[in-house]
Amino acid sequence: MSVRGSAPAALISAPGSGQGKSMITAGLARLHRNAGRRVRVFKFGPDYLDPMVLEQASGAPVYQLHPWMTGEAECRWRLAEAAAEADLVLVEGAMGLFDGDPATAELAAMTDLPAVPVIDASGMAQTFGALALGMDRYRGDVRLSGVIANRTGSPGHGRMLAASLPEGMPLIGAVPRHEALSIPDRHLGLVQAGEIVDLDERLDTIAGVLGEAGLDTLPATVTLEGERPAPPPQRLEGVRIALARDDAFAFVYRANLELLAAMGAEVREFSPLTDTTLPECDALWLPGGYPELHAARLAANTAMREAVQAHHAAGRPILAECGGLMYCAEQLVDADGKAHEMCALVPGTAAMAGRLKGLGVQALDLPGGELRGHTFHHSALDTPLEPATHTRRRGGSPAEAVYRSRGLTASYFHAYFPTAPQAVADLFRGNGD
Repeated sequence: MSVRGSAPAALISAPGSGQGKSMITAGLARLHRNAGRRVRVFKFGPDYLDPMVLEQASGAPVYQLHPWMTGEAECRWRLAEAAAEADLVLVEGAMGLFDGDPATAELAAMTDLPAVPVIDASGMAQTFGALALGMDRYRGDVRLSGVIANRTGSPGHGRMLAASLPEGMPLIGAVPRHEALSIPDRHLGLVQAGEIVDLDERLDTIAGVLGEAGLDTLPATVTLEGERPAPPPQRLEGVRIALARDDAFAFVYRANLELLAAMGAEVREFSPLTDTTLPECDALWLPGGYPELHAARLAANTAMREAVQAHHAAGRPILAECGGLMYCAEQLVDADGKAHEMCALVPGTAAMAGRLKGLGVQALDLPGGELRGHTFHHSALDTPLEPATHTRRRGGSPAEAVYRSRGLTASYFHAYFPTAPQAVADLFRGNGD
C-alpha cells in the first residue's frame, strides 16, 4: 500500500561528530512541540541512545533509518507515514554528512530531504562560510537549505558568520554557548535519557535558547512517498518472550518490539538487576546495554542468575546481544579491573578493553534469511568455546563470533529484526541453526 505525506522537514547533520547536532535536534523537537505542533523525529544509523532523548523531546516514537541496515524501502515508508500525520519531520544524521557507507547524505539524496548542517563555530570566523560552501558543493544530489551556527560567542560573532556564507545560503540561527546544551556521555555515547533527572527542564531551556536564536521558523515542506510493508507471518503466535529491560539492558529497537508483537509474540519485561525470577516464558531475550556499569548488582542477584541458568539448562531459546553476551559469560571484568560472577552460560570472561573493539553494520546469514544489524562495543570475550558461525561485514569478510549452546545464541551483534522475520521467529522458537 502506497503512503504519501507532505510536511516541513529537515535533515540535521554536521561536518563531523561533536558539533552539537544531537542536542540541537532535540531542542528543535521540543521547541516546536511546545508550540503545539506534532513533531516526528528519526535517527540515521543504528544508534540506541540519541533516540531515547529524541523521544522525550518530541513526545513521539523515534525509529532508526539506515539505507542498508533497515533498508531503503523502510526509510521511505516511515518518513512518508510521518509526513502524512505530523506538522514537522526531523532526522538527526550520524557523524559528518558525508561520513560512512552509506553516509547520512545517501538518505538526503534518496528522499530529497534538505540537509541543515550544525557547525561548531567556536574559534571560527570566515572559514565558517568556506566550510558551508564546500559541504554544499560536495555532491550535486544533496542540497543544503541553510546552516546553523553552534556555540557562538556573541551576537556580533553570529553576524560575522552570516556574512561569510555564500549568496543564497541563509544562516538559520546562531546558537550561543549554553550549559543546557551539554549532555553527559560515556564510552557508547550519550547517557541514557532516564539517567538525566532534569532532562525535561534541560530540553525546555534548550528550546528557549533556540527560539531566541531564530530557530522557531518551520523548514520548507517536502513530499515523501513509500510503500507500507505487508504484515509479517504469525510465526510467534502464543510464544512468550521474557525481555531483560532496566538500566543494565536498555538497547532495544522499537521496531524489533513491534515486529515481535505483529508476529504474535507476547513480550514480558523483567529486570536482571532487581527481579529474582523470570516471568513465565518460552524464550529469553538479553539485549545490549551497560552491564559493566552494574556488574556488582548483577552478580549479587544470584536468584536471577540461577533462573537464567535453569532456563538454559532446560534447552529453551535465549538470544543474547552484546551486553547480554557479557551477562552470559562466567565473569565480567569492569573498567576498574574487578571481576564479577555472571551466568556462566558461555565459558570464559568478558572484559572491558578501554578502547573500541567492534564497530559497523553487519549481517548474520541464517536459514530464515539475512538478518542485518550492527556492532559497537568496548569489551572483548575470552572463551574456549568455538564460534558456531560469524556475522559478516558488508564487504563479505567475517566479523563478530556467534556462539551456540543448547538453545542459546549469543554474540556482540545487535540485530534489526524486521530485516528477516522468519530468522527471528526461528531464534525464539529454538530452531535458528
